[in-house]
Amino acid sequence: MKRTLWLTAIVVFVAALPIRPAPAQTPSTHQHSFSGAEHWAHIFDDPQRDAWQKPHEVIQALALKPDAVIADIGSGTGYFSVRFSNMVPKGRVYGVDVEPDMVKYLAARAKREGHKNIVAIAGTPDDPRLPEKADLIILVDVYHHIDNREQYFSHLQKSLKPGGRLAIIDFRMDSPEGPPLHARIPPERVKAELASAGYGLAQEHSFLPNQYFLVFRPGKS
Repeated sequence: MKRTLWLTAIVVFVAALPIRPAPAQTPSTHQHSFSGAEHWAHIFDDPQRDAWQKPHEVIQALALKPDAVIADIGSGTGYFSVRFSNMVPKGRVYGVDVEPDMVKYLAARAKREGHKNIVAIAGTPDDPRLPEKADLIILVDVYHHIDNREQYFSHLQKSLKPGGRLAIIDFRMDSPEGPPLHARIPPERVKAELASAGYGLAQEHSFLPNQYFLVFRPGKS
């Protein structure tokens, strides 16, 4: 898995491609550094993202309990983490990133905005280093950056509570937003890879205009 996994996406203009890379959870290039999180937050947390990311609808679809433990892998500046925080007032949200500046930024943001149930975690490309098991692990626009996915997600099962879920949101092949086409992974391949890693598809949501939204549980579907 590349070091830039679990970061927030950068707006990059690729003249040779008819697509527009969009601000999301992960970068459209592995070479870009995401130090200077304060600067990138103005791009990554742009309110215009809400129109296609539909964060409220995503969280509502997950039907979280107020005391749920959530791991937001690839949390970046906290676009989803802070929203989860509001929805699980009796729970905890672990915002995981491998970029130290993003971890530092999220910790400061949580303190500044009063999100006492957010914990910023410095993960590694192979281990999110979660301090407890989660009810939900979510990766938004991160899946296509993970190497050795079968091994990674098989190991990740140990971080889920009994009955816990894994949610994958990533860009569709026909989306006008997102990373270059060669970097995208179609949902059918995600399903196949996670089946090999020991997961079964529990739900598939189709309301996002640019992304697929898949929910898995350990075990067969």
